[in-house]
Amino acid sequence: MQKVSEKDGQYRGGDWGVKYMLRGPNLDWGVLLLKPGQQMGGHGHQQVEETFYFVEGSGKIIVDGVAHHAEAGDAFRCEPPEIHDLLNDSDADCKVVFIKTPYLPDDKIEA
Repeated sequence: MQKVSEKDGQYRGGDWGVKYMLRGPNLDWGVLLLKPGQQMGGHGHQQVEETFYFVEGSGKIIVDGVAHHAEAGDAFRCEPPEIHDLLNDSDADCKVVFIKTPYLPDDKIEA
């Protein structure tokens, strides 16, 4: 058993961005916080599938160039090699939980 707390980790961008909660051995998962107007950055994976669950706020998930509206309570699964990106096009923070499996930390396709 392993316990973590979101309040203990740091966002990659200081007060926004990716914050990993658990890494390996079978999956990666964490939270992503986007301030209004911020974007995650498009990427894909050769073998990893990535799921996004919108916890707070709203925005867009862009998959293979097609934008989809997303709001709290929505979940999206991106399969390899779909190129995906998140955009906060709202006036409030957008928080998203992400889960990547299997655990392959170097499996990334830059868009």
